[in-house]
Amino acid sequence: MKFVRRLALLGVLCGAASLAGAQPHPSIFITKQEAAAIRAAEGKYPLLDRSLREARATMDSAFAKPIDVPPPGEAGGYEHERHKQNYREMQTAGLLYQITGDVRYARFVRDMLEKYAVLYPTLGAHPLNKNQSAGKLFHQALNEANWLVATTIAYDCVYDFLSPAERARFETNVFRPMASWLSREHPHEFDRIHNHGTWATASVGMLGLVIGDTTYVNDALKGTTRDGSGGFVRQLDLLFSPDGYYMEGPYYIRYALMPFYYFAEAVQRRQPSARLYAYRDSILKKGLYSAVQTAYPNGVFAPINDASRTMSIASPEVVLAVDLAYDRYGPNANLLGAAAIQNDVILNGAGLKVARDLAARTATPKMSFGSVEFTDGPDGKRGGLGILRSGAGQHATMLLMKYGVHGQGHGHFDKLHFTFFDDGREVVPDYGFARWINIEPKLGGRYLPENDTYAMQTIAHNTVTVDQRTQNDANEDKDEAVWPERHFFDASNPAVQAMSARTDKHYAGVAEQRTMLLVRDARLPYPVVVDLFRLTSAAPHSYDYPLHFRGQLIATNTTYARAASLEPLGAKFGYEHLWNEASARTDSTVRMTWLDGNRYYSITTAGAPGTDVIFARTGASDPNFNLIVEPLMIVRRRASDMLFASVIEPHGYFSELEERSTNARGTIESVRVLGSSAEGSVVEVAGKNGLRWTVMVTNGPASATARHALTFGGQTYSWTGNYAVQGVQR
Repeated sequence: MKFVRRLALLGVLCGAASLAGAQPHPSIFITKQEAAAIRAAEGKYPLLDRSLREARATMDSAFAKPIDVPPPGEAGGYEHERHKQNYREMQTAGLLYQITGDVRYARFVRDMLEKYAVLYPTLGAHPLNKNQSAGKLFHQALNEANWLVATTIAYDCVYDFLSPAERARFETNVFRPMASWLSREHPHEFDRIHNHGTWATASVGMLGLVIGDTTYVNDALKGTTRDGSGGFVRQLDLLFSPDGYYMEGPYYIRYALMPFYYFAEAVQRRQPSARLYAYRDSILKKGLYSAVQTAYPNGVFAPINDASRTMSIASPEVVLAVDLAYDRYGPNANLLGAAAIQNDVILNGAGLKVARDLAARTATPKMSFGSVEFTDGPDGKRGGLGILRSGAGQHATMLLMKYGVHGQGHGHFDKLHFTFFDDGREVVPDYGFARWINIEPKLGGRYLPENDTYAMQTIAHNTVTVDQRTQNDANEDKDEAVWPERHFFDASNPAVQAMSARTDKHYAGVAEQRTMLLVRDARLPYPVVVDLFRLTSAAPHSYDYPLHFRGQLIATNTTYARAASLEPLGAKFGYEHLWNEASARTDSTVRMTWLDGNRYYSITTAGAPGTDVIFARTGASDPNFNLIVEPLMIVRRRASDMLFASVIEPHGYFSELEERSTNARGTIESVRVLGSSAEGSVVEVAGKNGLRWTVMVTNGPASATARHALTFGGQTYSWTGNYAVQGVQR
């Protein structure tokens, strides 16, 4: 495999050596032939027409105002946003010039580049970079690379319109200095295996393809040292698992898809023999598909690691990747379904093809993905991500568990963490990042201090925290070096699906195993989650099992006392940001019901002696009100070995409009641990209408054929395979 990769890379480099000769313009994203085809297709395909209308509207607005190229300013402020809008408008204008032939668009690009040619030579490192790899126009080099990618496409589109003197001035004053700033002045950032490196290499490589400079192209492909330790190809090797999962998580693959696909497309057009789209068994195709499949049924990406809670597959980056993948890898109904949700196409031949094929459908295609497991790490042996699904459409149920790598600088200390999506909503949520992106008054839109002190910490996630300390004591280097072990994943039976993972590397002396099942019983209106979180240790520890939720707490079965005065739950590891609002002590089953949207949800957790139940809320130690205020419940127990056995049940209906409420109390009444050992755990779930399940899970080596027989309380429980649930009605 490595030999094949080297041969592919050699082909790339040999092809790059021939770039200096004459070449047509434009050639890296659109050609004159594609532009003519789009022009001829206008009025035939609704999605193409919509995208063209939006592009024209963008430029009509731009034409109505004078061109402004301000000196650098604060991240998220006017100057920052103006430079972003400038590169977007230049790219749009360049494409519209090719499609329409209207010289107003070409003049717009030229006139704006004239202003940058005056400003850019006067700039040094951005004065407000705050210890980041600085750009000149922007506070970080990453944004400079964004600017260069979009403006290079615009430059390619108007290249023949410009005079040789204008081209020389723009390349001398802007393009070459910017490319050198990104690659030679910031080699660490350029060669970094990270989305910042992806953007930097793509931007410099694309410029090299347009101006015929093989130095830039080779830097981009193999890194500044040319030994392959950095560069675009190394990014493809190390940032994806073999099945396409991106180590930084869905939010950042969404962002990285754009430079990955832009540069692959540019190379494919200029040097098709390089076959970047086919590289590493079509890893770019797998990367897109894995990204789309990690989205919730409503198209919003699960907010794993540093991530927005609202970013979706409708983002421009995913629109680009969907259209190019549809063109380069062949027609696909799921990609058309994604395009229907996006309601947008890119303005080149690929976008035209998607718009044409979507218009030919008699019914709007829908995305349809089943349960799936992704491996993590470049070798696929560093844990993974499991997704269990039930139902179809935007109201389907989705259960996600994370058991992969840390995720570099954007990773969170959240191993064996889960989220739950139901009835069109993220019901058991992930906090995502602590950031008000591009909102200048909130630290210039940068990551807030609370991203480190809360959002990354273990207690901010739905996984057990040991001794009120974050996994690996919040040491990123230690966490990067270890990952959980995949135990088993089985979605073959739609009535009972299961996934399991474990680790003994995140808390010294403590072994953890989480097994989660999605169960569909005919007596219940919706699928329920069964969660078995087992911890073992030679010494006693304090174990905190948290459940974050939204909406309104409706009822509990514990008699709790409201705190006389609000105090934080702790002093560090995220606990300093949690108000201790109420608490209770019980030996019995713990049950809580909350209302979220039009549906009730109940969590029922098996009882154990000396259980503390804490009702908390984010917002403590937050003088600037940076945190989103949301509730959580923590079940705390002190023990050496512990099995948290819980069921999350959606039930009932509520409508404020109709003033109607039904089944606010649900069906599940009790969860009981019958026994747990090194070989396996057995749990009983009971409820109304004679519902009684026996849940049996192996704690030893995974085997789909192994037979198990465990005796607890004089009763023997037998099953074959990794798990079994007896008593489910279908």
